[in-house]
Amino acid sequence: MTPLLDAPRPDADGNPGPTWFTAALRLAARLFAGLFAGFLLGVLVLESSLRSVDAPTYAQVRAVELDRLDVLASVTLLPALFLCAGLAVAGYRSGRSWLPAAVAATLLAATALISFSVNLPINADQADWAAGRLPADWSEIRDRWQAAHLVRTVTAVAAFGVLLLPRRPHTRGH
Repeated sequence: MTPLLDAPRPDADGNPGPTWFTAALRLAARLFAGLFAGFLLGVLVLESSLRSVDAPTYAQVRAVELDRLDVLASVTLLPALFLCAGLAVAGYRSGRSWLPAAVAATLLAATALISFSVNLPINADQADWAAGRLPADWSEIRDRWQAAHLVRTVTAVAAFGVLLLPRRPHTRGH
């Protein structure tokens, strides 16, 4: 058998090693958090390149973005959030390191909160912009969306970074 599937082995402090389930959770959490963070970084670069375009061009690009990118965000953010929360619970229950996963889950929850409270409502409003119905304050709306996107990109990248930190044994009560 591979070490991933072997029975847990104690570490130097006598704490049980990760099970195949915990190892799989960690891998999946890192995968989804990394995909989501990378996706947000890509959108950040695209949006920063749109700062100098006129209203009709911006509206056309946003229409393309809104076609499927919300789906990609959902199928990467939600699993990342739930996997990190599950990893934190599994770590806590086994007496292993749980804090990094809890921090990552909290950062991803903040990312989701920003998305649901700022970005998604603006996305819904921008759905009509491609048809030429841009409000007079379209650039202010764009700026608010981009500012919120920057913050959620930072929180998502930080969550991924926390998941990549080397694991340290952590037991309850120590």
